Parts: sequence; structure tokens; C-alpha cells
Amino acid sequence: MRLLLSCVCCCALASVMTAQEKWVTVKGQVVFPADKEIPKRAALKVDGPDKVACLAKGAILDETVLVNPKNRGIKNVVVYLRPDNANNLKAEFAANEIHPNDANRRAVDVVIDQPCCMFVPRVTCARVGDTIVVKNPAAFAHNFFWDSVNNGTHNPNIAATANWKMPNALVKESTPIQYKCTIHPWMTGYVRIFDHPYYSVTDEDGKFSIANAPAGKYRIVYWHENGVRGGAKGRAGDVVAIAGPQGAKTMEMKPTDFDVSPK
Repeated sequence: MRLLLSCVCCCALASVMTAQEKWVTVKGQVVFPADKEIPKRAALKVDGPDKVACLAKGAILDETVLVNPKNRGIKNVVVYLRPDNANNLKAEFAANEIHPNDANRRAVDVVIDQPCCMFVPRVTCARVGDTIVVKNPAAFAHNFFWDSVNNGTHNPNIAATANWKMPNALVKESTPIQYKCTIHPWMTGYVRIFDHPYYSVTDEDGKFSIANAPAGKYRIVYWHENGVRGGAKGRAGDVVAIAGPQGAKTMEMKPTDFDVSPK
């Protein structure tokens, strides 16, 4: 009788697990608080011998805080998942928490462009094993200064219409890396390097999508160059139960308020 009940319980559990999707695409939107005034973008101070060329298409506006006035969506927020461990910020995903398709992932070149005296994209995410490539399509030289804990210091001058490729593949870096052009000091950007695939950068509408996330209890972190949502405690992330409704493959999160004003 006990054996029969045990089999029934196991079958019931298996049915529940089968009905749920193990891998879920998490989608959401990061928005500027409704009770806050959207920060205005100031014109950057552009000077030096390349001033005329840099301003050929008009004034260059500050890109530190980009908020869409139509829907208050915030661009360039890095949204990523981490294990449900508030005490260990270096906790890693287990092998069975990484989607099988990612096991055979090939490293790629992560391109940073500078079409008109600004880095594009301003905020970049990369994976361990990838390589940074910096393009310079301009008719004058640019510089790419990068100083990091685990990925070295680089300071190449990139000639007009030339490219530069970082000599080594990227390794894990727990903190963001800021890069600059020391020739044109208003130019800057950031790279986040992950050892897992569960990250996204918000678009012009503040929307993000993290594909093939493992179902279960995890944490979600919102990082902006002006700080982390929730301050120091926010580095551990907010608890999130990843599961598609009724076994669906997509989970839509409610819009998340994030004040990215300079602190």
C-alpha cells in the first residue's frame, strides 16, 4: 500500500513538473518614477581641434540619463539575474541552470563604435570569452582608454577609419568597466562582463528581454551607471519567482520604477 502511494505521489509530481516550462523568457520594462521630473539632457562641452567635425550634425547631448518622455522608459539599464543568495554576491549559477543551447555557444566580437564623437552603444554587455573590438569610422584619431581589475589596462590610439581589437579574450569581471576617449574627454561608456547568459540592456522604451531563464526562485538586479536600484542592498537583487503563467514560455513582469537621477 505504501509503495502504491509512493508511486502515485511520484507520478503526480512528475505531472506537475511536466506541465511547467523549465526555461522561461523574462520580459519587462524599467521606468522613471511617475512622481519625478524627467531629467533634461544638457549639451556637452565639445572643444579641441575636432570640434567642427564633432558638431557637424548638431549639438551633442549628455547620454547619462535617457528617459523616453512618451512612456518614461529608461534606456541603458543593465538587467540581470543571479542566484537567490543575498549573502554571497559572487554566487554562480549551477551547470544545470544554464540552458543547454548555451553549452555550445561560440565567443563573439563585441563591437563598440564611435560614429560621431560618442560611443555607440554607450552601455555594452559581453560574455566571458568574447573580445572587444573598437571601430573608428571618423576622419580623425580617437583613443580608447580602459582600466579594469581582471581585464587589464589598454590605452590605444585608433587612427582614422581604423579598428582596434583587444588582444585577449574577456574574463569575468564583477564590477562595471568604464572606458573613455582621452582625446575627446566627453566620450565615455561602460561594459559589463558576465559568465552566464541571463542579462539584457534596456532599449529606448526601457524594455528588456532575458531568454531561456531557468524556472524557479532567483534574484533580479537593475544596474545603471548612476547606481543600482535599491542602493547597496540592491546589489543582491530583488527576489523573483520565474515561471510562465500556466506553463507559458514567457513571463511578463510589471514595470519597475527606478530613479536614475545623479545621486
